[in-house]
Amino acid sequence: MRVLLAITGGIAAYKAVDLASILRKRKDELKIIMTENAMKFVSPLTFAAVGNAEVYTDEFEYRGLISHTGLSSWADVMIIAPATANTMAKIANGIADNIVTASALAFKGPKILVPAMNVRMYENQVTQDNLEKLSKYGWKIVEPEIGHLADGEEGKGRYPENARIIFEMESLFTKKDMDNLKVLVTAGPTREAIDPVRYISNRSSGKMGYEIAKAAVLRGADVHLVSGPVNIQSPFNVKRYDVESTQEMAQRVLDILNQVDIVIMAAAVADYKPLETAQQKIKKGLSLDLKLVKTTDILSEISKVKRPDQFVVGFAAETQNLLENARHKFESKSLDMIVANDVSRKDIGFESDYNEVTVITKNETVHLERMTKNEIANSLLDILLKEIVKKN
Repeated sequence: MRVLLAITGGIAAYKAVDLASILRKRKDELKIIMTENAMKFVSPLTFAAVGNAEVYTDEFEYRGLISHTGLSSWADVMIIAPATANTMAKIANGIADNIVTASALAFKGPKILVPAMNVRMYENQVTQDNLEKLSKYGWKIVEPEIGHLADGEEGKGRYPENARIIFEMESLFTKKDMDNLKVLVTAGPTREAIDPVRYISNRSSGKMGYEIAKAAVLRGADVHLVSGPVNIQSPFNVKRYDVESTQEMAQRVLDILNQVDIVIMAAAVADYKPLETAQQKIKKGLSLDLKLVKTTDILSEISKVKRPDQFVVGFAAETQNLLENARHKFESKSLDMIVANDVSRKDIGFESDYNEVTVITKNETVHLERMTKNEIANSLLDILLKEIVKKN
């Protein structure tokens, strides 16, 4: 994607350095423009080095193109981060007196504005009126956060997370083919306590479930994410519920079930738990005998109460007889779709950023070659949506 990143003269300009770095790492094509005041906070050289990008500071500069008209024609998306009250006022009223405002006036594509300033400046009615106008003119406004500001005041005006800006950029270019669909995704492992210190669990990182939740919300779905213990930031705009044990996950899933159209059970739940949980830490001895019993079978519980119009997806994490075991689970749990993956491989599956899966439905079996879990997630949703059409 070709990104035109504009920096204006606020203290949050230094945070945009990381945004430039993220865009470079994503392998987006990047060009940067800066106002004169922005250069008082961060030098163009810093952005050029971190973003591996050309930096333009003068609308009259010529490098084979007229800067503001050429750059605005080149880019797929324009991001102004941070956007000062002054810059927003100029753009809202068609003033083009520097490279950023001139480029904004000439730009016709998707565009993102990231206001960051003192809380009183942000809350001023003039600023709010300008934001309303800019939104009407097609700017996607990424609202500032509430918190401690650089000048020592507290309130709304903090520059948001750069991950949020990237999310909003991705959203602008993602097809909204899941609008009006409500989706429940489970992710991560569950833990079954042995005593207050120890537990039984598995190696699931939660990455696959989180990528599915993120892909679904980007495509317009209303997403509920029931998560076991993981070390992953929540995808933006999802409703997340943290649980620990399999029973807690089962209860939360069943509580939400009637609210959703699609259930995607990507979590790797613990299949067994201790018959008894010690109330105090068990002291180390020569040996320890644990009697284990089965945990709640969440998919079986779903199959008992699901509506005929609901679409349920299971996962089969196997180390042998992959397709045979997956097909048995598909039939025995009355699923609409199952995703089988070989977790014995080191290059995919648990803890990896990559996966390779086979998808089984009532109509077809599809093998998805090794790719990122983000790519797998979107491919799964593509198959799911086709199957929903067939089912209905």
